[in-house]
Amino acid sequence: MAYAPPRPERGMPPIRINLYSDTQTRPTVAMREAMRGAEVGDEQHGNDPTVHRLCDRVGALLGKEAAMFLPSGTMCNVIAILTHCRSGEEVIAHRTSHILTSEGGAHAAFSGVQILGLPGERGLFTAEAVRAAIRPRTRYAPAQRLLEVEQTANIGGGTVWPLMQLEEVTAVARSEGWATHMDGARLMNASVASGIAAKDMAASFDSVWIDFTKGLGAPLGAVLAGSAQFVDEAWRWKQRLGGGMRQAGICAAACIHALDHHIGRLADDHRNAKILARGLRQLPGVAVEEPETNLVFFDPAGAGRTAAELIQRMRLQGVHLSLSGQRVRACTHLDVMEAMIEEALAGIRRELDTR
Repeated sequence: MAYAPPRPERGMPPIRINLYSDTQTRPTVAMREAMRGAEVGDEQHGNDPTVHRLCDRVGALLGKEAAMFLPSGTMCNVIAILTHCRSGEEVIAHRTSHILTSEGGAHAAFSGVQILGLPGERGLFTAEAVRAAIRPRTRYAPAQRLLEVEQTANIGGGTVWPLMQLEEVTAVARSEGWATHMDGARLMNASVASGIAAKDMAASFDSVWIDFTKGLGAPLGAVLAGSAQFVDEAWRWKQRLGGGMRQAGICAAACIHALDHHIGRLADDHRNAKILARGLRQLPGVAVEEPETNLVFFDPAGAGRTAAELIQRMRLQGVHLSLSGQRVRACTHLDVMEAMIEEALAGIRRELDTR
């Protein structure tokens, strides 16, 4: 089995409307200018002033003492779990969480933890589910060490965890002496959609990170935050995993630009997602999940097409969608305008009419 990503197929038309993921965004002209003018130094030796500015900004945004810049969100999750846990311990998370479904078994490979996947609607679990998962403290059971949530819940449909529910599940964790970690890949989407500040959503978590390569539109980078002690310990894992960088200010400048210019506009992505969902709902036989943020999941099986078939047919039209189980996932972002949504809907309608 091949593990490397495929190269673009020859003869395939260029992508005109990219609804595959918000990771597909291209840096704007203004972001590229910010990168070009960035003041830089050696990040690994603490000498990059732009990285320091970014980490200070994110620490304040998330209400944490300290933060560190990393190449990717997956590395944030890996380093956080390595810092919180020891080999043989257990992490409690939703069964569709990114750490279980999309990180290549990294946590088994690197930290030797096992992950207990909890059930729950739309990627969320309840305090009752956490209580039901508590193991007796005997030598026969793994020590439970960490509770993890994903905000927003990707496979759940871009679902926003309500603040009260976050506080309830973390209260159970704290009563058991567990640490808490938030995978905040799309935390800013959740904040914009709910009107609740990111630091309030992150307040009951020992560690949290945000990704700049999704709706915020930067070419790479994520920032992991927590207490000063947590970040100090996490730096050793950053070094071990090759996450220490050199003149990283070029990339940090893109992230600072995103903080200044790309947070408020996430509301545009959410609005476009609702427009897309509304249009899909008008197509006979298409089952559509109501989006809360920028992810739209739908199943065309009732219209006579499998999700995989529709995705392939739309790719021939230059519209890029993704597959999530038996559902189609469409993701809106800063490179997708409302007119593109209407064009994509027209293409989907044609494909379903000619099945």
